[in-house]
Amino acid sequence: MSKIVSNWRLFGAAALLLATIVLAGGATAEVDARWKREFPKADFSKHSVDLGEIFSGGPPRDGIPAIDKPAFVTAKEAASKGLPDREAVIAVAINGDVRAYPLRILMWHEIVNDTVGGVPVAVTFCPLCNSAVVFDRRLDGVTLDFGTTGRLRNSDLVMYDRQTESWWQQFLGEAIVGTLTGKRLKILPVRVESFAKFKARAATGKKVLVPNDPSARRYGHNPYARYDSRSRPYAFFRGKMPTGIAPLERVVVVGKQAWALSLIKAKKKIVSGDLVITWESGQASALDTTVIARGKDVGNVAVQRRSNKGLVDAVHDISFAFAFHAFHPKGKIHTLN
Repeated sequence: MSKIVSNWRLFGAAALLLATIVLAGGATAEVDARWKREFPKADFSKHSVDLGEIFSGGPPRDGIPAIDKPAFVTAKEAASKGLPDREAVIAVAINGDVRAYPLRILMWHEIVNDTVGGVPVAVTFCPLCNSAVVFDRRLDGVTLDFGTTGRLRNSDLVMYDRQTESWWQQFLGEAIVGTLTGKRLKILPVRVESFAKFKARAATGKKVLVPNDPSARRYGHNPYARYDSRSRPYAFFRGKMPTGIAPLERVVVVGKQAWALSLIKAKKKIVSGDLVITWESGQASALDTTVIARGKDVGNVAVQRRSNKGLVDAVHDISFAFAFHAFHPKGKIHTLN
């Protein structure tokens, strides 16, 4: 648990004590009372999962603050401000509006509420699952905006919407607690790629997210040093491990199928039906060394589908194998062996 304590030191001893209590007992009556105090509008009588599967990650509601007023600069300005070419960004392109959200920022905020090309989006990243997912924030005629609950399920970020205070599973984009239980957000096709790839691939006019206050966090540093080299995820995860693959190996997830990154790296290109998955070197892991830019090369993955318009980007995620297995226990993981 020493690394967990180190990672959450920013949030104080009280938050760490709460994490220890919850890890020991899950969603007890005491925790339920705390939840109700923090989320007075939430309807906890409605839920699609066992509340005992939800644990505190340490911080309270919004202890990891979402970004609601994102600031951007040009790619050239971002480079001049010190964003290294090898670092990963979440690249979003909608209606000609092209934006990059560096993981060095998402690492510390996890959610950005933004509007891209006229579409309200939530750009999300869960470091403990390595899951980067972008959602359309519109649901049933209402535009939602999201914050962090401070809770985890299967080690994955549990978000909440500020309109109903329903709780959402980031990995799936599904409401699991509250009024909107069972509802799903639309997931958008994006890429996680190196800043260099983004600059080379994206059209002119591209924008890059920058911190509103550069001194607020240790941007460019990874508080989960060597996390993706661990043999097991942190103790927040209590589910079953996948077989035939290391729990923290990255897998490329498309629906209920996943391909091990080691397989894609070895093959360089995989074709499955109309799906085309490619790999090339040049992206630093955000979850390896303390200084993100020095991280091991995990490469750039593109996931596309063949269409009458040629290859178009497909909805996918690049997560850790344990997380995919937790949310899709009957899903298929393709490996080298």
